[in-house]
Amino acid sequence: MGQAHIPISVIPIAPDLAMYDIVAVAFSGGKDSLASVLDLLLKGVPRDKIVLLHHDVDGEDSELMDWPCTKAYCKAVADYIGVKILFSWKVGGFEGEMLREDSLTKPVKFELNSGGFKEVGGTRGSLNTRRKFPQTAADLRTRWCSAYLKIDVGGKVLVHDPYFSTGKVLFVTGERAEESSSRSKYTTFMPHTTDLRNGKKTKRYIDHWRNVHAWSEQQVWDIIEKFKIIPHPAYFLGWGRVSCLACIFGSANQWATIRKSMPKYFKRIADYEKEFGVTIHRTLTVNELADKGKPYDCDPTWLELAMDRDFNLSLYAENWVLPAGAFGESNGPT
Repeated sequence: MGQAHIPISVIPIAPDLAMYDIVAVAFSGGKDSLASVLDLLLKGVPRDKIVLLHHDVDGEDSELMDWPCTKAYCKAVADYIGVKILFSWKVGGFEGEMLREDSLTKPVKFELNSGGFKEVGGTRGSLNTRRKFPQTAADLRTRWCSAYLKIDVGGKVLVHDPYFSTGKVLFVTGERAEESSSRSKYTTFMPHTTDLRNGKKTKRYIDHWRNVHAWSEQQVWDIIEKFKIIPHPAYFLGWGRVSCLACIFGSANQWATIRKSMPKYFKRIADYEKEFGVTIHRTLTVNELADKGKPYDCDPTWLELAMDRDFNLSLYAENWVLPAGAFGESNGPT
């Protein structure tokens, strides 16, 4: 059961986990990626086989889009459950790619499993100018943040870290069918795109599994409660889905909340929209969106935690409670 690299039409829903030497989990720090790794633990995958891969949206030198606490929260989760985590990012981050002007895209920098860091890319391609935010669209050429800051970054890690070029690798992501009609059509298990070139296998052996694809949101919260793990602080502020703090798909209520409770972030984004003469939403500015919304009632303690680049709170919650954002507005890419 679960043989890799056989026609997708006959691949079973779940692979044989025992056949893999490495199980790499794309880990955003959100509830679905957390559920994905906890599910692997319940299924008996040894901790020393699991590695979390976190793609840092803002990178080293910027603080524009992401929750300040996210990187530290992800590291805290990895330490708490006893697995390794590796960080990666586009040099210059979101802001650097957005401000690109008649230049190549920057390299990807990532933490090697063996220690140290490596940079790849950024030397070929076409000179290009962006000077605008990614916009709300299904097309990844228009919504370039996902393609350039997550998908491409993750692919370069899998291709260029020698750790993932030996043995059998299972790459796990946390998309769920319940999130959107588009995601409901995703294939659950298949060869990973980095393992195929022109339809043929490369020297790598990497499969891709969406292990929580069929799960409901209730199941996601249930497994987090089972492990008594405190979820990302953004959920306690009212967010139903954790991507970026200033996700381009944010609702009117979320933009209103950012303007009220995270004004530094809001002002920089609003100022960039004016500078570019192009809005994120296409027809409405973030100020106009915020005018249409009602700010969440943010708990000051959770707000302070969310806006801190360190995360010093214990992740264990004996009296675990469902966060305010659970089953709430789940705006994000489809």
